[in-house]
Amino acid sequence: MSTNNFFEKFSDKITGWTGSSTAFGIAFGIVIGWGLSGPIFKYSDTWQLVINTGTTIVTFLMVFLIQKSQNKDSKAIQLKLNELVAANKKASNRMVDVEDFTEEELDMLHKFYEKLADKAKQESDIHQSHSIGDAKGINKSKKKGADE
Repeated sequence: MSTNNFFEKFSDKITGWTGSSTAFGIAFGIVIGWGLSGPIFKYSDTWQLVINTGTTIVTFLMVFLIQKSQNKDSKAIQLKLNELVAANKKASNRMVDVEDFTEEELDMLHKFYEKLADKAKQESDIHQSHSIGDAKGINKSKKKGADE
């Protein structure tokens, strides 16, 4: 078994478990136990250091596990969306892998879709569809008309 495969299975199990009610209950119990032990340890610096160090270590490690899980989930969602775009006859295939666009390209697309939304609001037929492909076709016909 490869190290990457082990880490993936490990992170999936840990992130799944840490999101459970049981994990929350254990963490809550630790905090309550720590708080109740304060008078025993006279609220010393070491007593405070125990909870600070423990929570810092857990938080530090969880950041990486959660990020790994989110990366995997995000990739799976993108693939599902790509499949829907590719399977839909009216959808523009240019939108497949849009997550790889630069920030400027995404801003440009966002402005385009704002214009499409405005255009859709003006249509009397709610089933009228506009896509990037439609826009390019319209743009080509405009250029062709201007050249003639």
